[in-house]
Amino acid sequence: MSQAQADEREREWAELMRAAQGGDGRAYARLLAAILPLLRARVRRVVPASFGIETEDLVQDILLSLHAVRHTYDPARPFGPWLMAIAKHRVLDGLRKNRRLRGRETALDFFDETFLGVAAKEEEEGYGDPQALRQAMAELPQGQRQAIAMTKLEGLSLKEASHASGQSVAALKVAVHRGLRALRGVLSKETTE
Repeated sequence: MSQAQADEREREWAELMRAAQGGDGRAYARLLAAILPLLRARVRRVVPASFGIETEDLVQDILLSLHAVRHTYDPARPFGPWLMAIAKHRVLDGLRKNRRLRGRETALDFFDETFLGVAAKEEEEGYGDPQALRQAMAELPQGQRQAIAMTKLEGLSLKEASHASGQSVAALKVAVHRGLRALRGVLSKETTE
């Protein structure tokens, strides 16, 4: 690119940016479309492919930063150096982030989507003796029994159970906690006897 072409491009971009600052969305879209190839080329030239950083991710970071600080552009100054300063800082931030991640993470070639063991895939079984559980529940005070039934058996959230029972969420938490502790105590006695 000749110097005359570079100067013309600089004038065009600066004018588009001034119009964009004035609220012209079309000018802003034209500016972004015009600078995109330059940003991609700059990032590809500066960031080695071996770093594992996606070029498009860095370019998008640059564009987001440009969008966030577009109001700070001074129309009396050249646009190109201002844009390249933003790009430089975003690329350096990306390289620093990548370096930190590579220092803490290990790349894996593959990993299983599920656990290998059959037991891990099976549903957890409930308490072994339903009759003993019913009897232990019947021994609980009404408030604890109701709180456990709504939250643990019916699957209501604390907020839903609070609305249904008229108790506060805090009172329900206490009732569930105390009820479960009492159930554990009763059921553990039965299994040891």
